[in-house]
Amino acid sequence: MKTNWKGLVLVGLISSASTLAGFKLFGDNDGKDVIFKEAPAESITRFTSTGSPVGAPGDFVYAAEATTPTVVHIKSTMTRQASRGQQQIPDIFRDFFGDEFEGGSRGPQSQEASGSGVIISPDGYIVTNNHVVEGAQELEVTLHNKSKFRAKVIGTDPSTDIAVIKVEAKDLPAVTLGNSDAVKVGEWVVAVGNPFNLESTVTAGIVSAKGRGLGIIGSSRRGGGVTPASASSVDSPLESFIQTDAVVNPGNSGGALVNLKGELIGINTAIASPTGSFAGYAFAVPSSIVKKVSSDLIKFGNVQRGYLGIALDDLDSRKAEEYGVKVNDGVYVREFTENSAAKAGGVNKGDVIVKVDGVNIHSIPELQQSIGLHKPGDKVNLTVNRDGKEKDLNITLRNRTGGSDILKRDESAAIMNALGAQFGNLTDQEKQRLSRYKLDGGVKVVSIDGGKFARSQVEEGFIITKVNGKPVRTVKEFQAAIAGKEESMVQFEGLYPDAPYDVYSFGFRL
Repeated sequence: MKTNWKGLVLVGLISSASTLAGFKLFGDNDGKDVIFKEAPAESITRFTSTGSPVGAPGDFVYAAEATTPTVVHIKSTMTRQASRGQQQIPDIFRDFFGDEFEGGSRGPQSQEASGSGVIISPDGYIVTNNHVVEGAQELEVTLHNKSKFRAKVIGTDPSTDIAVIKVEAKDLPAVTLGNSDAVKVGEWVVAVGNPFNLESTVTAGIVSAKGRGLGIIGSSRRGGGVTPASASSVDSPLESFIQTDAVVNPGNSGGALVNLKGELIGINTAIASPTGSFAGYAFAVPSSIVKKVSSDLIKFGNVQRGYLGIALDDLDSRKAEEYGVKVNDGVYVREFTENSAAKAGGVNKGDVIVKVDGVNIHSIPELQQSIGLHKPGDKVNLTVNRDGKEKDLNITLRNRTGGSDILKRDESAAIMNALGAQFGNLTDQEKQRLSRYKLDGGVKVVSIDGGKFARSQVEEGFIITKVNGKPVRTVKEFQAAIAGKEESMVQFEGLYPDAPYDVYSFGFRL
């Protein structure tokens, strides 16, 4: 029976209940590779910039002193618009009444949120959670030595809730990357972060479980329980969390989970709590996923993720009987997507995937993690149980469009995706109605799936009439108006059709 995880919240600390969502994704960074400091066999790298850690690998003091210099505090500044009901009056009257007139435009309101991050390279690359930086117009990073830097977002991956940011600095202490696949349940771990803005807080616990799929990525989770979001909010969520009982609280998001050698095995992301504070369990993205995602974000600007192209179901004894299969451990293949890599490689509907490259697979999260570490064009060996017999199949993974090519990010599509909404042209009837108010068109917000619009209090049905003061009458004009506005503040103006005299204005940085 599947566990019903209630009260799961992400562990960023936010000073207000409402935020903007999304952030500009920077370019492909000219194909740069980040060089991780990985732990060699039976050896630990010592941080010369801060002195060698006290103690020996295997104790808490060593782990804390090795990790603390690599963990940073991240403060994000966002803008919140006035909500509907704070009426805003047409241009012709604004100069007369002024913004302080009751019901007048009060403009964007600033708010702050905070979290943690981990330095992964001496030249300033930092990994954190996507939800720590989403919606931010400014990012300030404070190092362990109190130095402060402005940071820019290199890339984000909502599918794993991982983001990479960068500060312009050199010779920074970088964390040593561990092997999360080798972590054992019951192993001691240390969490380092900035809960409640308390800098460099260290807690300890054990690994309680691995391969947890919680269904929280792509959900609206700030400040309380989980509310499912539209499936279009996140492209193929990938969840395979490490569960720990180390204390993690708001502000710990993006912080380090390390073993007693001081090696990074996860990025702290969520807690199971009915109150929003720690209540027994925390969840971290494994370092194997962190390495893959952050490397791709730095090199390509997006994640090059391989897909099998199948619809799956976890197995237990009841499901095995229902599907008529002879094993109750593994992942059942229900359907294929169009241009499925698995189908092309010989997988049949009704097969049970039991191994990937010789490693046993017990659940969908384990399969997702194994496949998610590969890029399109990579070959993997699947072992399937078919009619009670195991069969090995060589599969060439494909990208999400069904090809094997590396996908470059479409910058214009990335901007529209960051807005998190679907837009449509007005119908003739809607245009006729608006013409009474001397408006000759606009762009309708058809649906809101996530991103910046989801946090801006704009409701579906809102009609955008101006972008940066210039009229927009069609979706094409709207796209042209925001094209090339990366890193720029963009102001939107519009109205609701049921209140055409109430003009609303809001803005955020693309």
